[in-house]
Amino acid sequence: MGKNYGSLLTLGPARNDHWIALRTGIGVFVPLFGLLAVGRLDLMIFVIFGAFTGVYGRVPGYLNRLVAQSKAGALFLAVILVAVLSSEFLVDHEDLVRGAWTIVILTTVVSGVCNVVTSYLQLRPGGSLFHIFAFAAIASMPTQPPMLESMVAALAAVVLAIIIGFSGSMLPGNQGWGERVQLPALSAKVRTAIWWESLFYLLAAGLAGTIATLLAPVLSTGHSYWAMVAAVVPLVGHTTGLRVRRGLHRILGTLTGIVVMAAIIAFQPPIWVLLIVIGMLQVCAELFIARNYFIAQIFVTPLALVGVSIGTGLSTKLLYDRVLETIIGAVVGVIVVLLGSLFGSWYKRRILPAQS
Repeated sequence: MGKNYGSLLTLGPARNDHWIALRTGIGVFVPLFGLLAVGRLDLMIFVIFGAFTGVYGRVPGYLNRLVAQSKAGALFLAVILVAVLSSEFLVDHEDLVRGAWTIVILTTVVSGVCNVVTSYLQLRPGGSLFHIFAFAAIASMPTQPPMLESMVAALAAVVLAIIIGFSGSMLPGNQGWGERVQLPALSAKVRTAIWWESLFYLLAAGLAGTIATLLAPVLSTGHSYWAMVAAVVPLVGHTTGLRVRRGLHRILGTLTGIVVMAAIIAFQPPIWVLLIVIGMLQVCAELFIARNYFIAQIFVTPLALVGVSIGTGLSTKLLYDRVLETIIGAVVGVIVVLLGSLFGSWYKRRILPAQS
């Protein structure tokens, strides 16, 4: 445990993080101000999730980055489309209880399916955290803009992120696109591991969503999918210790980030200032996300809260929900990690020897 606390402020090695931070910041900032200019901030959430394509730009070589971000962008567009259709035809927004359970079930499926897809596509960052967030946030919207407009906004953000990703190749003195690196084929062992991992994504997201939804009337919370997002955070990591640490960092980083969000709410800045804040928070989050998860969460927390609530108004109720849902989700995620570790040990002792 001491090691976990000691790692709170320890930075990992820098790998030109400022460049991807700048790219993702621009990728969010520019389309948001475009929406403000045309008076269509109702499309903001679609632009933000489309702009997440920029996060998948930590790939050396412009051609490799183009391929990776094109795959990531296509997956985001598919998730956004399914979320819009689900909100329109599957989620009952009048019966809040039934609607909440429908979102939990559908988001659980998305968590497992998208982890399989990102793993087979060999995208980094891996997992389905962003896709869970995008799907649930959009599917939860009781009022949807016209579908064509929503998808065009998301597509524009995806395309912009991809263009920004390879724009450096056009600068004077640049050595061009670089060579295309073929990713190694997935072995049978790796493919099996992907399916097992996805099963744990289903378990973590589903269990967290179920618990959060059951406790919602008691705790007076209303964002159960935040618990589902937090639950899959600990599933990323090469060792059990690293995964547990991510869960702890998620909780502590959220608690610290809430202070930043409280300051934003207290000042009640105008919309155009909030859009600048979103861009700055995105830059800061990407600067630290690969080096220290705790510090990154200080910026991710207000970024997520402002992004999903700017259209309905900032409220201190958001802080309460965010803290409780994050704690529920992170605790569930850590428990699933520990169960997975025990299962892995048993599987290696009993099953693998029998198959060999």
